Amino acid sequence: MRQRLFRVHDDKHLDFIRSLPCVCCGNNIQTEAAHLRVTNRKYGKDFTGGGRKPSDRWALPLCSNCHREQHGGNEDAFWRARGINPFVLALSLHAATGDVELAHDVITHQVRRVA
Repeated sequence: MRQRLFRVHDDKHLDFIRSLPCVCCGNNIQTEAAHLRVTNRKYGKDFTGGGRKPSDRWALPLCSNCHREQHGGNEDAFWRARGINPFVLALSLHAATGDVELAHDVITHQVRRVA
């Protein structure tokens, strides 16, 4: 029997995510909490769609431009093109909630920005 995962809403974590710079371009002015929509059972990320929003642990900091691009096409391709494993990054940032210094270290070590 397949277990159905329920959405967990966490305002504190979303506020924390919005306080961080965009993991794609580094913009730290207009950061939004961008939820991963793509499924990856390896990391425990269940299917969302049909009006179901992912749990807030799957939110990443993206500026409004990158957020629109993330949801505007193939999400897997969006993250692959940037060399980011969004599942590991989201789980790591969720574990770091409240610790800005740790979150910046996580982003620095997991994101390779291409100039």
